Amino acid sequence: MAGEIDFDIARQLITKLSSPALSQFRLWWNLRHDIDDFQHTVSTIDAVLLDAAEKSVTSNHKVWLEKLKDLLHDADDLLDDFSTEALRKDLMGGNKLTKEVRLFFSSSNQFAYGFKMGREIKAIKARLDSLKSEANTFCFFPLDQTQKRQQTHSFVSKDEIIGSDRPAETSFMTRKRQQTHSFVNKYQIIGRDEHEGLMETSFMTKKRRETHSFVNKDQIIGRDGDRVALLNLMLRFESEENVYIIPIVGLGGLGKTALAQFIYNDETVKHHFELMMWVSVSYVFDVKKIVENIIKSATGQAPYQNLEMDQLQKQLRDKIDGTKYLLVLDDIWNEDEQQWLRLKNLLMGGAKGSRIIVTTRSSVVANITNKCQSYVLKRLSDDDAWFLFKEIAFEQRYADLTNPAFVEIGKQILERCGGVPLVIRTIASTLSYKETENEWRSFKDNEFIRIFQNENGILSTLKLSYDHLPFPLKHCFTYCRLYPKDHVIHVKTLVQFWIAQGYVKQLNLSQSLEEIGFGYFNDLVDRSFFQEVGERFPGEGLTCKVNNLMHDLAESVAGKESRNVDSNKIAGKYGKKCRHLSINPSSILLFNGKELSSKETWDLIIANCRYLRVLESDDIDFKMIPRSIYMLKYLRFLDLSQNRDLKILPKSICKLHNLQVLKLDRCWELEELPKNIEKLVNLTHLGCEDCNGLTHMPRGIGKLSSLETLSMFVVDKDGSHGGADLSELTGLNNLRGELRITNLGFVKNAKEKFKAANLKEKQHLKSLVLEWGFYFDDNDDDDKSLEDLQPHPNLKGLCIRGWRGDVKFPSWLSLLTNLVHIKIWGLSSKFKHLPSFAQFPCLQDLVICDLTELEYMDDNSPKGSQGELESFFPSLKYLCLRDCPNMKSWWRTTKAIGDDSKEYDATVMGTSTMAFPCLSCLKIENCPLTSMPLYPSLDDWLKLVNTSLRPLKQTTKMNMNAKTPSTSTSSLPLSKLKSFHVDNIEGLDTHMLDECLQHLTGIKSLTIRDCKELDLEGMQWEPLKNVSRLMIDKIPQLVSLPRGLQHLVQLKTLEIHNCSGLRSLPVFQQLPPVFQHLTSLEEFEVRDCKELELSAADFQIFQDHTNLRYLTLENIPKCRHLPEWRKNFHNNRRNSPIE
Repeated sequence: MAGEIDFDIARQLITKLSSPALSQFRLWWNLRHDIDDFQHTVSTIDAVLLDAAEKSVTSNHKVWLEKLKDLLHDADDLLDDFSTEALRKDLMGGNKLTKEVRLFFSSSNQFAYGFKMGREIKAIKARLDSLKSEANTFCFFPLDQTQKRQQTHSFVSKDEIIGSDRPAETSFMTRKRQQTHSFVNKYQIIGRDEHEGLMETSFMTKKRRETHSFVNKDQIIGRDGDRVALLNLMLRFESEENVYIIPIVGLGGLGKTALAQFIYNDETVKHHFELMMWVSVSYVFDVKKIVENIIKSATGQAPYQNLEMDQLQKQLRDKIDGTKYLLVLDDIWNEDEQQWLRLKNLLMGGAKGSRIIVTTRSSVVANITNKCQSYVLKRLSDDDAWFLFKEIAFEQRYADLTNPAFVEIGKQILERCGGVPLVIRTIASTLSYKETENEWRSFKDNEFIRIFQNENGILSTLKLSYDHLPFPLKHCFTYCRLYPKDHVIHVKTLVQFWIAQGYVKQLNLSQSLEEIGFGYFNDLVDRSFFQEVGERFPGEGLTCKVNNLMHDLAESVAGKESRNVDSNKIAGKYGKKCRHLSINPSSILLFNGKELSSKETWDLIIANCRYLRVLESDDIDFKMIPRSIYMLKYLRFLDLSQNRDLKILPKSICKLHNLQVLKLDRCWELEELPKNIEKLVNLTHLGCEDCNGLTHMPRGIGKLSSLETLSMFVVDKDGSHGGADLSELTGLNNLRGELRITNLGFVKNAKEKFKAANLKEKQHLKSLVLEWGFYFDDNDDDDKSLEDLQPHPNLKGLCIRGWRGDVKFPSWLSLLTNLVHIKIWGLSSKFKHLPSFAQFPCLQDLVICDLTELEYMDDNSPKGSQGELESFFPSLKYLCLRDCPNMKSWWRTTKAIGDDSKEYDATVMGTSTMAFPCLSCLKIENCPLTSMPLYPSLDDWLKLVNTSLRPLKQTTKMNMNAKTPSTSTSSLPLSKLKSFHVDNIEGLDTHMLDECLQHLTGIKSLTIRDCKELDLEGMQWEPLKNVSRLMIDKIPQLVSLPRGLQHLVQLKTLEIHNCSGLRSLPVFQQLPPVFQHLTSLEEFEVRDCKELELSAADFQIFQDHTNLRYLTLENIPKCRHLPEWRKNFHNNRRNSPIE
């Protein structure tokens, strides 16, 4: 029942009621006795909840709990009303007398307000008293805080003596005092890695299924690979420890226990170990009880009752010490490392080769038991899932497997099972009793939804994981139901939702709420509540998904306060309970069959959803926000992003004093932020990314001292808007993430204002973008020195765009050794060289663009860097050099050499001894570089446009040795490159390209563009057998397809563009016929080839080419008549119109 009880709301109310702020309310509105009485009642209810947690669940209990939860939320709303009104009073201008007069005549007269609040407190207290009376009928009584002392034993290690402080126990957390025994493991005396685990609560004692060691091998499907891998760890893996621990971790229902049983019963395993034991551990990690069960499994009989821990540990050690044993500890939930070490120390006496298998749902548990390696069990593949499903669902009637209707319905149902064997078995078993197609379809559309709500069905298994969560994490998880299934969740936004709802508790003032929230997220990841966690592409930020089953679980346990309501439900019973409203274009367009205007939409929300904490209304095409938005006074999170026509915000938005997050990203037409923004005193995140229409920032923004996100700060170009200047940034030292400052070129008194921005004190900033802007007056550029914009050395990303000031860079740049990303964009910049970034240890991305005066990258001689190869760009993975027309050499002291030089041998040129050790991607465009560090380690892509081919030739001729430490000596340079793009390389002929390509044996994508001297017919295509995509563009000598293409047997995409000399595709007559060898080809595209003519035979080969899915012929004027079959070029093929 504990999973349904919301201790957290009651505790939160108690904290608020005893806060100093509420003491002020008592005096202001003469509510002292009412509030004291209310606090006493809430405390009593909280104590009653402790007893309710121990009781078994009935439907009547659930109704009572739901009513209590609603009431507690109403009380929380009332206290929010108090704090909001007090905040409004504090923010009102004028002296005390003026405030009193203004408040008296305001729309919320304070006498009337106090009277109204007194009535509401009494009404809520009466409801609480009624529920307290109902609790008595259920035999729920207030519990005092109790602690049960645990027995002790005499075994202790120094680990347990030093630093043994424990977190304080709360009234609903009961623990048995640990027994002691006399044995001390000498290897455990020194060192302690302190880890405070989650304490067990009273509800963790509920009965859990007990597992055993037997399994029918026919029940194990799709785990052959797992079986082989685990057997290898069991039988052949050589570990340094005598007893090696193998954690198997994964989502509930994946079959961890079944797999462990399968391994346990393997005949090879049975013969390998002298002693085998199986113990089901479950929630309560009672070391004494576990030891008793291990002895029972080892001996076949339980030890005598009432034995002390010291006697038990002696019995255990007598049995296992010196014996090669296998012990399975199934279903461990304990995350207290010290508890685990107490048990582990007793088990380390086994002989060499002993194994302990631990099964758990939590990677935290897995990491505690084995810090080096866990075996993560994955979901079944689609094929294995279907095999399991059909084995059960069609067990008695295999004839139905040939019925496409049954198969289609079955696979639709299977999709929702998430590859979890437990779920598949349960659903398939249900379907095996249904004989007709109508029954299956009815199940899919009806019962299949309800079965997920069955307390004794599938979700009860997953709900065990949920029940085990601390209360704040329960709130955080159930909140995820607001996202559609399979939705990509942006973790930062999710954490901001949690904060807005009050789920994140700031117990440690040294951490921000957002940092604590990310800690919550990581805890949920460790417990398998999220999947696909990572950054899908650079700059997007961390994302994740919720498994469909977990989503169903969240829906089953979430209350009405977390509801994703569409427009047809807003005006119903859900509106008042709604605390999170997410509007999307499809859900808000209609209400009772009527299309809503923007104004009607807002009126509907404001009239019915007054208690909203979160409102998402992004990408709705709102052109205006009504003044009445201030009535949503509880709002913490407001997302108006991507309302591209929104130009102005109402002043009344500054009355949302509780607002913590205001997102306006990509509101391109937004011209200004509201004045009086400083009244949003709780604002921590102001997102205005890509709001390029903003003309200035409002004055007073610097008073928002809690701001952690300020995407963009726009300098007022001419001062005509009365906007804020850079001095408003002085105190905003909690800023995190990225800060983009625009229009720096328009700053007056720049030296003073730049220093006033105080960037060097913003230690939490991750990225800084400094933009000077276009068309500014650069007569006083000397006054706009970068020297005065020094950031904090913690900075990870720096972008400088459009700076045209000093001829050299500031001195502080060399201090930013933590930089990971550097981007420098010129626009008529004056400097001729850059500072050396070669020694920056963390630098991964370097982008240099539009530096028209730049002559070299490094003032040092390349020979001066020899002997320091390990520290030469040690982390650089991505390098882009673009539009630097005067840069002919990387180094100042190296004479540029023409492409016609014969000095290509890497042993000749000193410059060639320098190489990027781990560069993965390189782009050089419109830079005539003839001398630069080499790049043999490239393994992703290389793009060369209008530049010298000489560095590439040198790279391909390198001797791979210790001077290129990251590359295997057995590999040829560039042999791992996946993509190569060559464009407009002067003098590039067939022989030169062949020389370069012969090393690129791993290449998958090849683009050859605008090379006038290249004859593709004479090329050696054999080394390029792995190419899957080929693009040929602007090759005037191309007359017909090269016969060598027949060697590209893995080619899937072939594109030919702008080849003015191409006249035919002799795909059929040609011997050998090219297309008949391109059996993998799926896409063929020809564009803008004005001389090309296609014969009937050519089209015939297209029709006969069974793998071809896309045929695009565009702007080919000499090909006007197509055969009739082209109109029906197979349903799954595309055929572009010819123009």
